[in-house]
Amino acid sequence: MKTENQKAWFFVLPVLLLVAFNALIPMMTVVNYSVQETFGNNQFFWEGLTWFEQILNSERFHNALGRQFLFTGLILIIEVPLGVAIALSMPRKGIGVSVCLVLMSLPMLIPWNVVGAMWNIFALPDIGLLGYTLNHVLGIPYDMTQNPFAAWVTVIAMDVWHWTSLVVLLAYAGLVSIPDAYYQAAKIDGASNWAVFRYIQLPKMKNVLTIAILLRFMDSFNIYTEPFVLTGGGPGNATTFLSIDLVKIALGQFDLGPAAAMSLIYFAITLLVSWLFYTLMNRENLNDYKEIEQ
Repeated sequence: MKTENQKAWFFVLPVLLLVAFNALIPMMTVVNYSVQETFGNNQFFWEGLTWFEQILNSERFHNALGRQFLFTGLILIIEVPLGVAIALSMPRKGIGVSVCLVLMSLPMLIPWNVVGAMWNIFALPDIGLLGYTLNHVLGIPYDMTQNPFAAWVTVIAMDVWHWTSLVVLLAYAGLVSIPDAYYQAAKIDGASNWAVFRYIQLPKMKNVLTIAILLRFMDSFNIYTEPFVLTGGGPGNATTFLSIDLVKIALGQFDLGPAAAMSLIYFAITLLVSWLFYTLMNRENLNDYKEIEQ
């Protein structure tokens, strides 16, 4: 009878301890603050679910959550098709492959705060290259510091520039893994480019696109640094996403109880929507496998 070797767990144990220290302990601290009130001097008073009720009934929370979902939805609608289109146009052989991969990787290597600062300077209405070109060369009124629509366009353009590369690289990895035999068979059958994409390339990219959508959802739904450095949540509250509002409550107003409850609700929403995405996409893959077996 074959016995399993469990010694590998000893190598995993340090990682588990590190994760527990960096995640579980801070999480328990947040849970502790979410059900209590403190006025300093390490004195706490039990509040129960008061902060959760206050946040869930707050119009401020609902508005910030709506802006967050709108931003994430727009990001996914733009970046996923754009990333797939760029991946399809990239070469499969030769030196052009290395050049394209390096160029696609460059935006992701730039720190988040630097990206926000770059786009802030780039989009200033009078001295920024984008702002000056739109206002004084093309005659298009543009001021992200005063116009909410301009601020939204700028924030979305910044995120598309920064993170579409991730979708491109994942989609390209899925494309290059497709055997040439599929393309040869499609060529013999006289399949059009759309048919090749619909029945060969897209099904083969489903797994990597699932990963891309999940990563981009979680990252865009929890975005903070780039829009905060770019617009500070303004003008007004136009680009005050849930993450920015959470920091304002926790550090600006120093309302630790409501901020802790809000962060747990935020965390739960992220997990729930990510689980729904993953479940639905896996269900489609399972249905495809069943059709193939039949």
